Amino acid sequence: MKAKMVHRCIHVLDLDASLTFYERALGLTVQRRMGPKDGSWENVFIGNGETDFQIELTWNRGRAEPYVNGGRDTHLAFEVDDMDAARALHEEMGCVCFVNERMGIYFIEDPDGCWLEIIPANRAE
Repeated sequence: MKAKMVHRCIHVLDLDASLTFYERALGLTVQRRMGPKDGSWENVFIGNGETDFQIELTWNRGRAEPYVNGGRDTHLAFEVDDMDAARALHEEMGCVCFVNERMGIYFIEDPDGCWLEIIPANRAE
């Protein structure tokens, strides 16, 4: 048997804020949407041409209480080709939440508190 990872779900309170964040911070755009005609919920799959893997943003109408999308150790990692440019953008956005200078990585936080690891493309394995 083979299994291919295709997406990870993150529950969001404000879909528009999340879409704006992921597009600006990581260049992820809407790939497809699904949900009932009554608009009670919506799943929006975001991604880019770098990989087939997507993030599924799940929004439920009327939800006011923040979701628990896992602890800070539960995170997604993004490899960037220009750490300095990425760090400058994320600092400007005010979303850098943890920096590990020794490892040469840092984390940003999305509007729902999910941590996203930023790692350099040219790091030593």
